[in-house]
Amino acid sequence: MSTETDTKVHAEPRENFGKGYARRLRAAGQIPAVIYGHGAAPQHVALPGHQIALLIRRANVVLELDINGKQQLTLVKDVQKDPVRQIIEHIDLLVVKKGEKVQVDVPVVLTGESAAGTIANLDAVSIALEVEATHIPENIEVSVEGLEDGTHITAADLPLPKGAVLIADPETLIVAIAVPSSALAAEDEIADADAAVAAVQAEASEEAAE
Repeated sequence: MSTETDTKVHAEPRENFGKGYARRLRAAGQIPAVIYGHGAAPQHVALPGHQIALLIRRANVVLELDINGKQQLTLVKDVQKDPVRQIIEHIDLLVVKKGEKVQVDVPVVLTGESAAGTIANLDAVSIALEVEATHIPENIEVSVEGLEDGTHITAADLPLPKGAVLIADPETLIVAIAVPSSALAAEDEIADADAAVAAVQAEASEEAAE
């Protein structure tokens, strides 16, 4: 992805800390965050809550922060949420520069339909890649169109964007095509029923012959 206009965020420096201050920030519609990386001292800021909540719906978003008129590119590295209310409590941001490569987990998305009677089991929902910080793909699409039962797709099979390098084990299983267990059970039941009918018919034929 690139740093588009919608990723420009006004960040306010903050010098106050503690849970009480963080609660007041969130009540005012802001989110406490810390910026770190490139050997610089951590910088604490407050971010606009509504805008950030929309932006972080996308994985690995790069924010172009405006901090007192100074521009700073940052990668969202960690989002801490309340486990019950799912309210964003804090965000960790990593300083990045154009052309710099970073390691990120990119979501895997399936497209198409596997062969009739089968399902595509997504074994790995994301894959570790090394990519340019300002060109992180939103996701990696994997087509399962027409794939038959028993087909496996590994990390080595993924169609990676130009410049991306696979970090994960190439043999990592991403997708497995299989017949649902319920369908297999139904087939077994039909086979058993057919066998039972055949046995009855054979026994009846033997009795008639006698």
